[in-house]
Parts: sequence; C-alpha cells; structure tokens
Amino acid sequence: MSEIILMSDEKVAAVPVEECGERLVDVRGALLTDDRQQHASGGAQFHLRQGVLDRLLDAQALLPDGIRLLFVEGYRPPVLQRRYFDGYSAELRAQHPDWPADRLRSAASRYVSPPEIAPHSAGAAVDLTLADTDGHELDLGTAMNANPEDSAGACYTHATNIDAKARTHREILSKALSKAGLVNYPTEWWHWSYGDRYWALTTGAPTALYGPKELTPGHT
Repeated sequence: MSEIILMSDEKVAAVPVEECGERLVDVRGALLTDDRQQHASGGAQFHLRQGVLDRLLDAQALLPDGIRLLFVEGYRPPVLQRRYFDGYSAELRAQHPDWPADRLRSAASRYVSPPEIAPHSAGAAVDLTLADTDGHELDLGTAMNANPEDSAGACYTHATNIDAKARTHREILSKALSKAGLVNYPTEWWHWSYGDRYWALTTGAPTALYGPKELTPGHT
C-alpha cells in the first residue's frame, strides 16, 4: 500500500485556493439521504457545491442495478468542524499525554480534518455509503465514522480486516466515485471529495476550486 498523505500534511495546506464562487445546493430530492438522526448542523449537512453534486449523480448512474448512493453528510459549518477536531484531539491527548502537539495533530487528522483546510467546510466533501433499492444500508465493513482506534483500522479504505462482502461493496463504491472524478481520504472509506485542497494535491490540479464557506440564508 502506498504511503497515506494525511490532512495535516504541510503539502495539503500549501495548495492554493482559487475560489470559484460556486453555490451550495441542497441534495435532498437528487440523492437518497440519511435523515434519521438529528444533526448538529441543523440541516446544513444536506448541502454541497453544485459541482460535487453533479459528480455524485454521475457516480450514481455508474452503480450496478439495485444499488444506490446513500448520502449522510456534506457541508459542515467551520465552527462545527473546529468543535469536532478539538474534541477528538482532546480524546487522543487524554489517551496519550506524552504525545507532542504535532503528533496529536497528525493523529487527529486521520479522523477529523484540521478546520483551516477541511473539505467539508468548503462544501467539497461528502460522507456516504451504499444502500439497496429499499434504502437499506449495505455492509461496508464498519459503521460510518468509526475511528481508527475503535475499528482496529478497519475504517481505512484498503483495510484487510473486513470480510469479502464488505470489500466488494467498497470496491463498487470506489470505482463509481473515482470514475466520476472524486477522490477518497484513505483513512475513511466513506469520505470523498472534489475541488478541495486534498483533491488538488491528489490529482495534481494547480489549485483548489473551493475554500471554506458559510451557508447563508437562501442556501447559496
């Protein structure tokens, strides 16, 4: 397996952003969404940049019959991203009080992106999985948002400690999303993005298209 570049890597932060001004759009009605639980963002999570949604629809069309994308979370307000990152960092600090700050930041970024470069806060990233035609979630090896500690690393996209069925489902998801132009964050099988700094670094694009954005009234 090739070396994983984490979100905390200086190479990610060094990618310049040329904000294209594309609006955030509501994906409900266009994609199957998981809205069973109350979310801290109060509905903002159902938004993405238009270009990301377009590519998810392309990916949806590439899936085998009987399988659909199940959208869980997209846009995340910067203040919420900061809360998630600080909270997980505090958990790791309690578990590893001897770790220096740079190691804590790197470890935390396996699971939550540093707020200043977070793809979710740019409306560029989506957490999603697969479902059948009745909306029942398929098995992809771990619960979505399982962290590396609790899952023994099975949350990593190419983890070997999952069964063959889950591996097949991950391959189906990866094939469709990659072909549609999105990139995966390898420590989280469910996290895919387009147009953000991590996407630019991964694909060799000279700049990111989307920077951090606030969701304004009217959702634009």
